[in-house]
Amino acid sequence: MELVENIEQISCPFQNAVITIGNFDGVHKGHQSLFKKVIEKANTISGTAVAMTFDPHPLKALGISGPPLITRRDQKVELIDACGIDVLLCLSFDKAFAQICAHDFIENILVNKIGMKAIIIGADYSFGKNRSGNIDLLKKEGKRLGFETIVLPWINDVDTNKKRISSTRIRAIVMEGKVDKALQFLGRHYQIRGKVIKGRKRGGSQLGFPTANIKLYDELCPKLGVYAVTVETVKGNFIGVANIGFSPTFGDQMFTIEVHILGFDNDIYDTRIRINMVKRLRDEKKFANIQELSKQIETDIQIAEDILTEHDYS
Repeated sequence: MELVENIEQISCPFQNAVITIGNFDGVHKGHQSLFKKVIEKANTISGTAVAMTFDPHPLKALGISGPPLITRRDQKVELIDACGIDVLLCLSFDKAFAQICAHDFIENILVNKIGMKAIIIGADYSFGKNRSGNIDLLKKEGKRLGFETIVLPWINDVDTNKKRISSTRIRAIVMEGKVDKALQFLGRHYQIRGKVIKGRKRGGSQLGFPTANIKLYDELCPKLGVYAVTVETVKGNFIGVANIGFSPTFGDQMFTIEVHILGFDNDIYDTRIRINMVKRLRDEKKFANIQELSKQIETDIQIAEDILTEHDYS
């Protein structure tokens, strides 16, 4: 996939560009359906499958406090690449960009610069200064400038087939700790990323279960508690148990993310780690002493191992 970070990098229009535009936070199943249709349409006209997104999020660029992102820039790029898109325009969004009127955005950027022959969007798509552009304008301009506007229906969740899959719903589900349900909407487990840092040396020496302490990179953190997880490290992929919280048994009230990786004894300090949240096991709890906590961790590990083995993650 070709990554374009500045519109001025485009020296000539792409061949028969078919484009979809959005923030694509989470790259969930709804977004994936857009990308699939873009690719299919591009194939029918010997064209280029193009996605346009923005960094930072438009709300943040305008000084408005937006929601925590499900996927930050690097992960979003990886996931869109995996969908098979030919070109990703990951453009800087600022106040100047926000002032581009809808007509100019269509004609000067989408058609003349990118070479758009078709645009595929969801039913609520709006764009341009003061969000004045909409589907009706696209269809009208398409007749004049020679491109097709295709509107896709929402993708609904499998449970009710009524509620739309959306980034907003996924955020709420993750913050409620229902990471197994997030799998249904994302098509993959919700993942947090971070750097392994020096901890307080409690896991191995005091509890008997060494842990990797994570400095969180992501904005969206799951609900506090204990989770069955899979772990991607520079030394390979493993299964484990993660604790997100404040270690109430020790009483120091310092927020931590700690992961006990089963069957793992490598040094991974200062390396990047990815944690796939499979299932929440329980709330964080204050125990009477370290021995009780250690016994509970042993139980957590067994439950997590059973869950992860059953689903063939081991």
